[in-house]
Amino acid sequence: QLQLAESGGGLVQTGGSLSLSCAASGSTVDGYAIGWFRQAPGKEREAVSCISMSGKTTIYADSVKGRFSISRDNAKNAVYLELRSLKSEDTGVYYCAAVRGHWCGLQDYEYDYWGQGTQVTVSS
Repeated sequence: QLQLAESGGGLVQTGGSLSLSCAASGSTVDGYAIGWFRQAPGKEREAVSCISMSGKTTIYADSVKGRFSISRDNAKNAVYLELRSLKSEDTGVYYCAAVRGHWCGLQDYEYDYWGQGTQVTVSS
């Protein structure tokens, strides 16, 4: 069974950058499309980005376009999310999720496997 573990979160100032990682175990990630989601305190979980199984297709939420970048390294069994020009509204717990198959989407109900999350806090 696929298991996911996020890392790389932390406290950063407005305008700063972070690199998040999503490490897979129990199975190889190359059979899955991967999404990143986040949840701020008191708010619903929202989609951030996703990447297709091949890595050729990426999708971003409007709120992060041009600032965040998703990538994957199937040889390392990992997916990454680069966060740049961070804003206070980017604060939240970031989760990676996986769905078997090629195509990814930004609806959380499409995903079957979830990590435990990593906290990102952006201070002004």
